[in-house]
Amino acid sequence: MSGNILTPDICVIGAGSGGLSVAAAAAGFGVNVVLIEKGLMGGDCLNYGCVPSKSLIAAAHRAHTMRNDSGLGVAPVEPVMDFARTQAHLRSVIAAIAPHDSVGRFEGLGVTVLQSHARFVDPETVQAGETRIKARRFVIATGSSPAVPPIPGLAETGYLTNETIFDLTRRPDHLIIIGGGAIGIELAQAYRRLGADVTVLEASRALSREDPEAAALVLSALRAEGVAVHEGAKVVRVEGQESARTVIIEREGEAQERITGSHLLVAVGRSPNIADLGLEAAGVDFERGGIRVDPDLRTSNRRVYAIGDVAGGLQFTHAANYHAGLVVRAILFRLPVRNRPHLVPRATYCDPELAHVGLSEAEAREAHGDGVKVLRAELAENDRARAEGIAKGFVKIITGKRGRILGVTIVGESAGELIATWSLAVSRRLKVSAIAGLTLPYPTLSETGKRAAIGYYAGSLENPLVRGLVRFLRIFG
Repeated sequence: MSGNILTPDICVIGAGSGGLSVAAAAAGFGVNVVLIEKGLMGGDCLNYGCVPSKSLIAAAHRAHTMRNDSGLGVAPVEPVMDFARTQAHLRSVIAAIAPHDSVGRFEGLGVTVLQSHARFVDPETVQAGETRIKARRFVIATGSSPAVPPIPGLAETGYLTNETIFDLTRRPDHLIIIGGGAIGIELAQAYRRLGADVTVLEASRALSREDPEAAALVLSALRAEGVAVHEGAKVVRVEGQESARTVIIEREGEAQERITGSHLLVAVGRSPNIADLGLEAAGVDFERGGIRVDPDLRTSNRRVYAIGDVAGGLQFTHAANYHAGLVVRAILFRLPVRNRPHLVPRATYCDPELAHVGLSEAEAREAHGDGVKVLRAELAENDRARAEGIAKGFVKIITGKRGRILGVTIVGESAGELIATWSLAVSRRLKVSAIAGLTLPYPTLSETGKRAAIGYYAGSLENPLVRGLVRFLRIFG
């Protein structure tokens, strides 16, 4: 194929969060970069994921606050819902952020942006439209797309994914969600608070990757708000048509059950975008879960890196940004890097929020055995939580030998914000003494974590050696 030939130092395929981060950082250091994107700049997070979902959740939270008596002396009122205005807010937020991720901005940074499909034609060449790119290094950051299970009748009946649900102009009357992971649970609560009936169908355990006790607290809250959550419910088939979709489920040892709703959302996970990238021609190994990478995020072709969702593993915007930072250090400065997934925090933005970083209790016990200690403090015992009427939630700290912090789970108000301190603690291999010794502003919810950390030393109060030392030192006044 004839056309231009470009020879940049770095070619980035995919303009989602990770790809944009690599391109911007490299260009900032004066490196020649080509960025290829066939779809919307900003990727899934800006256009279909984090940004629109959190905008919707904010509106739903406001409605929920208005209609519920907090016990603070403010009478509840039923909000007047205007779903069209909610959707307009969602679109306006995307529009406000979009210029930061736009073609114009990146061209202004010195990046060559090609709006075309990219495909490897050999181990060191990518074809994008009429242009061939021969780069010193390639970074594949093509992200992922909603996974659609092979359920009989699903395609014929019609369904929504996170890429289409935010285009609705009318609120669903009854939204059925297949999948009880973070996306399904967040949207279930949001649409319920906006006035829709909502049913969640999960084949195993909802929020299965989370601490079971924390997940149970979240699911209890959703059920209390009227969300029907069915766990252990396998979807057998889907029937019906627009505005009347019926999902047939079965549970072990029970007869089949039929659930009918107006809209159907599929939220069972995501699949890496690896189709038609020419990975075979590039000599890049891959599997169903994504491109195979070494701990330094290099593929089987040493010229090629893969980051973010397409590399398998964690599927978060901030994980892609973390990968981008590692790759920039490796390519530009030849520094040794190593991907450490356990350092990446995660949060589910339901109410109560659920956040985690590091090892879970089960993972810690498997890796560290009897040296693991679990510390815990309840939000309800925190003075700020009492003042604001917050009654549910806790901080759970998992420690190893000599008090090193291995992992933390927080469920409750602002858990996604509170996890930040603990992300630093885990990444820097801090001990609980570092948190126990912090001076924090009073009254704040963050004091709950300090209270849990101080619990590490509770046994020393009754330790005969410690008490004896105190008695001895009293002799000297």
